[in-house]
Amino acid sequence: MSRIASSYVRSQLRGINVRFWYYGLPRCLFRSFSASAPENSTGQSRNNHHPAKRWKDKAETVIIGGGCVGVSVAYHLAKSGMKDVVLLEKSELTAGSTWHAAGLTAYYHPGINLKKVHYYSIKLYESLEQETGQAVGFHQPGSIRIASTPSRVDELKYQMTRTHWHPTPQFLITPEKVQELFPLLNMDKVLAGLYNPGDGHIDPYSLTMALAAGARLYGAEIYYPAPVTGLRPTEDGKWDIETSQGTIRADRIVNATGFWAREVGKLIGFEHPLIPVHHQYVVTATVPAVKALKTELPVIRDLEGSYYLRQERDGLLFGPYEKQEKMKLQESWVTDGVPPGFGKELFESDLDRIMEHVEAAIDMVPVLKDADIINIVSGPITYTPDLLPMVGPHQGVRNYWVAVGFGYGIIHAGGMGKFLSDWIMNGEPSYDLIEVDPNRYGKWTTTKYTAAKARESYGFNNIVGYPKEERFAGRPTTRVSGIYEMLKSSASMGFHAGWEQPHWFYKPGDETGYRPSFRRTNWFEPVGRECQLVMEKVGVIDLTPFGKFLIKGADSKRLLDRLLANVLPKVGSTNISHMLTPRGRVYSEVTVTQLSDGEFLLVTGSGSELHDLRWIEQKAIDGAYNVEIKNVTDEMGVLGVTGPNARLVLQKLTTEDLSDSTFKFLHCRPLTLAGTSVTAIRISYTGELGWELYHRRQDTATLYRNIMEAGQDAGIDNFGTYAMNSLRLEKGFRAWGAEMNCDTNPLEAGLDYFIKLNKPTDFIGKQALLDIKAKDLRRKLAYLTLQTDNIDPEGNETVWYNGKVVGNTTSGAYSYTTKQSIAFAYIPTELNNIGQMVDIELLGHNYRATITQEPLILTEPTRTRAKKKDDGK
Repeated sequence: MSRIASSYVRSQLRGINVRFWYYGLPRCLFRSFSASAPENSTGQSRNNHHPAKRWKDKAETVIIGGGCVGVSVAYHLAKSGMKDVVLLEKSELTAGSTWHAAGLTAYYHPGINLKKVHYYSIKLYESLEQETGQAVGFHQPGSIRIASTPSRVDELKYQMTRTHWHPTPQFLITPEKVQELFPLLNMDKVLAGLYNPGDGHIDPYSLTMALAAGARLYGAEIYYPAPVTGLRPTEDGKWDIETSQGTIRADRIVNATGFWAREVGKLIGFEHPLIPVHHQYVVTATVPAVKALKTELPVIRDLEGSYYLRQERDGLLFGPYEKQEKMKLQESWVTDGVPPGFGKELFESDLDRIMEHVEAAIDMVPVLKDADIINIVSGPITYTPDLLPMVGPHQGVRNYWVAVGFGYGIIHAGGMGKFLSDWIMNGEPSYDLIEVDPNRYGKWTTTKYTAAKARESYGFNNIVGYPKEERFAGRPTTRVSGIYEMLKSSASMGFHAGWEQPHWFYKPGDETGYRPSFRRTNWFEPVGRECQLVMEKVGVIDLTPFGKFLIKGADSKRLLDRLLANVLPKVGSTNISHMLTPRGRVYSEVTVTQLSDGEFLLVTGSGSELHDLRWIEQKAIDGAYNVEIKNVTDEMGVLGVTGPNARLVLQKLTTEDLSDSTFKFLHCRPLTLAGTSVTAIRISYTGELGWELYHRRQDTATLYRNIMEAGQDAGIDNFGTYAMNSLRLEKGFRAWGAEMNCDTNPLEAGLDYFIKLNKPTDFIGKQALLDIKAKDLRRKLAYLTLQTDNIDPEGNETVWYNGKVVGNTTSGAYSYTTKQSIAFAYIPTELNNIGQMVDIELLGHNYRATITQEPLILTEPTRTRAKKKDDGK
């Protein structure tokens, strides 16, 4: 073959289909070209059953899809003790995206809990060969993420502080250490490296076959070829799965079909937001300098060049991520479906599309210049809009689970198989992974949006990962409030579950636009201005993205009493309640209002809308409760009006008495404000005097204009979610997804006030909490203050004490009222004492923090009660 840098290569390789290149293929590709049917672990033919043996006609779980993810789910379910596990594969195992994957395995992940998935996968792969007797071709030479700009160095430091409190082995290393580990690098641009010694790569085919052998070992049955032709739900919540060999009735199904997932979803009326991306990687022949090495090279990821590179035998394999304007989607598979016979085929390669990355790789690894190309692989990888997979039970239908949309299926397969198996077997997830919840998408997620976001996600694969990241492709969706058009030119908008919501507002002289940074940036001063507005005057915030449900019916009180750990509010009242899992973890926090006898309004965060709705619907069905549950999120707008002048402003718009004695804190009342009907709840997440005004979405603009006009004399203005976050932290308010989630129980989170263990109802999680309370807590949420320099905590940073990792922050911000940084953190109970000093790591530097009595600022209701008490003396 010609040299990799040759212009002849660019002209001759364009359009060549790599299916016809046999020499030097990676092991995972070589097997796929065999003309004979692949064998399973026992040498049986591909159907995995004796010709006289009938397929099962009943199963506890049927998994559809025989890639590495689907087979991992089968393996873990069977190993966990499920007796009847069946996997159906339409053609043969690994067909789809698994067989041609580059097979990278990495401990690293920029998120938090997905690190647990990666960690488990690698530990499983290390032991799988011994367990099953099947070789997996696992190489662990480590990996290095290369930083070649100052921003990249900051990014590596940022990721280190988010990793120290995990078991993941990860180190920030010097250029000298980078060169020692990878001596073939051009070091001119290398400033630092992020080193994971346990990383590497694995043969996807062998991995899948080993998982399949393990699944069979523990009793699962794998049938192929077994295309699914129909899915029919039964009245009792089970499924009839139609195949060419008959119908199998299953208690549940798991859709793990990769780029066929849309077709399977359509069988039950779902349009899963998935789209195939063309991903290319290049394989070279033997490179003398590589062959001469005594140890295998670590995988490198050149972040500025946007590619990965690893050793493949005595050659090299590297795969780029093209920019969004160059990368290619297989959009016809979304509109017209996947070609029926497509399984172990590839797309035509296109070297021109990746040449800038090829040139970057040659510059970083000069031996590539004289390397011979023996293969260019171009295969489909399924993307979701945000690149994260969709894993878990799906809202809107019973016992339908998904494990689809894996852009990194090989490293995710082991951990996600375990995660999903634990959830199915135990009735709740083993830890929180809401970022992969399939219910983060809704009807607003159109095919056009999916394509735009997938293109962006692929093109941005290696961009700098800043805090508070925003991505703008595909926006806005249909989810805009009635005042979006009024506010969009004066606000920095954030994206929340399809909604546009202001983060902060511009004033003349401000530096506008999205300016991401690891330090304080253009929003810092404006957010302080908005906090002052709320503390001293009155502000308006668009809260329309809240998830909102109406629940009523003969059994509404019984259902909610079973779901909620708090008592139910009386008619016309509101409270904060928590839905717990059977283990006593915090599944959700909701604001509950009883509008009339037996009719309730439940409000949750925008990111929890369908996550919470699915849980409520499932428990209603499980308990056979006679209730009506309606999701009114898109129908109802919400404006928050808060600050010491809030009552003065709203009183101008209504004849109703809004005085403290008449309209008390945590009370609800229907009002007419300047002709607009609202449900007004006296509550504010800022902790200041305020109301949330629920109304028809089409009335938002009129209501907003009237409020702003009435508030001119009172100094009214807009504020956004960044200011609200700072203000809620000053008041010591917890946030779901940060201080509390499925990784935490409410007692360690300091939510005791909202948990009524003495109420008669056996609410979900009650017994677990009683058991937890009977024991000593090992950790407790602490409230910390710290002095920093142009940087503030945001959450998930490491907490140190005497040189040891002792915990992690959950959220943080700058307190503009008290002029210092503040944070919540989980810390061992023996250290959790007022005045205790610890260190919080920020960008590689430890800042001294003090555990402080919370809150820094008393809430308005507390201040009002104290004043009344003093006045009464």
